[in-house]
Amino acid sequence: MFIILTILFPIIAGILASCIKADSFRSLCVRYSLISVVTAILGTALIIRGGEITLFSFSENVTFSFALDNIGRVFLAAVLILYTCTAFYAFEYMKVEEDQPVFFAFFYISLGALIAVCSSANLVTVYFCFEMATLTTVPLVLHEGTKEAVAAGMKYLFYSVGGALMGLFGVFFVYFYGMAGRQFTAGGFLDTSMVSGHETILLIAVFVAIVGFGTKAGMYPMHGWLPTAHPIAPAPASALLSGIIAKAGVIVVIRLVYYSVGADFIRGTWVQYAWMILAMITVFMGSMMAFLEKNMKKRLAYSTVSQISYIMLALSMLTDGGVQGALLHVVSHASSKGCLFLCAGVFIYKLGKRRVDDLVGIGKQMPVVMCCFTAASLSLVGIPPMGGFLSKWVIAASTISNGMGVLSVLPVVILLISAMLTAGYLLPVAFKSFFPGKDAQINTESREPSALMTVPMILLCCVALIMGIFGVTILKSLGF
Repeated sequence: MFIILTILFPIIAGILASCIKADSFRSLCVRYSLISVVTAILGTALIIRGGEITLFSFSENVTFSFALDNIGRVFLAAVLILYTCTAFYAFEYMKVEEDQPVFFAFFYISLGALIAVCSSANLVTVYFCFEMATLTTVPLVLHEGTKEAVAAGMKYLFYSVGGALMGLFGVFFVYFYGMAGRQFTAGGFLDTSMVSGHETILLIAVFVAIVGFGTKAGMYPMHGWLPTAHPIAPAPASALLSGIIAKAGVIVVIRLVYYSVGADFIRGTWVQYAWMILAMITVFMGSMMAFLEKNMKKRLAYSTVSQISYIMLALSMLTDGGVQGALLHVVSHASSKGCLFLCAGVFIYKLGKRRVDDLVGIGKQMPVVMCCFTAASLSLVGIPPMGGFLSKWVIAASTISNGMGVLSVLPVVILLISAMLTAGYLLPVAFKSFFPGKDAQINTESREPSALMTVPMILLCCVALIMGIFGVTILKSLGF
């Protein structure tokens, strides 16, 4: 029952705290801070102790079950870190926004849904929780209520529902050809006697599902919602959408490929090659679009399209090294990109600046914020000792050793080009903020935000650094 308590606590507490009238926004924030802290404690205890439970059965082989394994532990740690940091940041950012209780209610409901995604024990459960995570995050995009926000929210919803239906197609066939139980099992649970002679239809179903669940991860050609939703949503929501909510698609793909179908069934087939090609296209396209974009939040959104496909590319290798690199990038990207979106929120909140060109010399006003921006940028580019370097190194090493001819080399070339483009769209922003040039008209008045904003950004940078130094050690302790 401890898993259920951890899932339901933020949902119920978030709703109650938002519905019970408070004297001021400050008192509301006290309630929400308690919810965040207690949820973090419960989540940490769940990571340590694990557990499993079956709530009910739809039929003999279709159950609604939860069990936390090591894959779930990695994703749950990323969820807890980013949601906790973002919550305290939002206490400052959202005080000038309207309908704060509505925002925080869905904030904590979506947190519970993501904990459920991480803890799901089979495809039916993870699919249901995946859908709940989608539906409960749409209001975060819609929050401002403008025409643009409604359009962005609807686009996010339509893409997500369309992708989920594609995923459901694959789930149906995997269950049909599965052995009794259908719980997640390392190596998959397919019944080889039933699959024999039906490999083609199952491969088609699996590929459709990968593309469908890849919609949430922003994989081409289903990436269009990301650059639309991120610039419109409040900065705390953007940080969550990019840093961890988009990765709900990643964990479902891992569960489908590695724990339901089995990597051996896909390895060497057209599904693996097509998956790799789509991931490489997305990595390059997202980096190029980010390089050309001038709106900061939209630039970071395109960057997310690219960076999450690093994870998809690593997973498509179908090797232990690929999985290790993917998991390292899950945490390092969540912390780095979450920090960058929080920095972008500070630019909007304190200065009203959204465009990259307007940030020249801003380091004179916000040295702490820009130091965080720079550190997170170095991680995304892949500069040691930050987490992004380690994850990309492991991914590249796994790619080179996969023995797939040109597909052993081409992904590395794409990753290097993407890294150079990432440096091109992030590092000049940091450099010009501190060294604007003699002719630039710079306001040196300090506009540093409060500790509620700066401390979460510093903590996320520290997480990226820790992953760069100890990431492999942490994964090895979990058996990866």
